[in-house]
Amino acid sequence: MKLLRQILSNLFSNCLKYSPIGSTVKFSVITANDRAIFQTQDSGIGIPPNDIKHIFEPFHRASNVSNMPGMGLGMSIVKQAIDLHGGEIFVESAIVTGTIFTVTLPFSRNLNI
Repeated sequence: MKLLRQILSNLFSNCLKYSPIGSTVKFSVITANDRAIFQTQDSGIGIPPNDIKHIFEPFHRASNVSNMPGMGLGMSIVKQAIDLHGGEIFVESAIVTGTIFTVTLPFSRNLNI
């Protein structure tokens, strides 16, 4: 349960950090084909296309975050936790429009997230 909490906490934290005050942050959960699918969506600053391929690397921060706080570890931790459980994460983003993260995790009796 701790890893799932860490995944969701980091995703929500980024949604809130990079979105304007008062904007909408969306979260959804569905199940399909023995998998749980979590999705977060914000209306924040978005991730530049050149940064998306590096977003899960430790200490990488997108080029448009300016002086917003952070060390660039959150998404790396999310990716490692998802990988440990055989899951996947997908990113869709557009500058000034926002970002959608979709996390897919398999159901398993041995899954201790």
